[in-house]
Amino acid sequence: MPDNILPAELVDLAERVIIANRRAGRTVAVAESCTGGLVSAALTEIAGSSDVFEAGFITYSNDMKVELLKVSQDVLETFGAVSIATAWAMAQGALKQSHAHVAVAITGIAGPGGGTEQKPVGTVVFARAERGASADKVVADMRHFGDTGRGGVRLQAALCALELLLPEPSAP
Repeated sequence: MPDNILPAELVDLAERVIIANRRAGRTVAVAESCTGGLVSAALTEIAGSSDVFEAGFITYSNDMKVELLKVSQDVLETFGAVSIATAWAMAQGALKQSHAHVAVAITGIAGPGGGTEQKPVGTVVFARAERGASADKVVADMRHFGDTGRGGVRLQAALCALELLLPEPSAP
């Protein structure tokens, strides 16, 4: 049986995230929708990750986004599940529901169905929230990976989410 069951590029990046956050003295949490736990799985592939990875919330349905992460029903109805507003609320909810220093949220349309003209398959939204950060420091982005297949979209989304968990380099 192999040591890792996930793609090497995902595990390698997860290891960088664990090492960098350990050095920075930070713990992390994730709130996942379209990746269905893939980011959490990658982080837990790393031995000793428990001192950095605090919590993973897989909130695939809108009801669970509301119940577990306290995303406002109004936000979901106004902007939709795949929106900057929802991703930001998910990241904030993951921080509030954990003791983590930083949280990343992922929500999107992996396909093959579910896309629209405005939000086609391959649309994924990310947000990062940091405990104690000023309210105007919103880190969020919408990416379009194209219809690269369900697995391809989910892999690219997980890689982007892990990148967001890397501490920003300190200013000189």
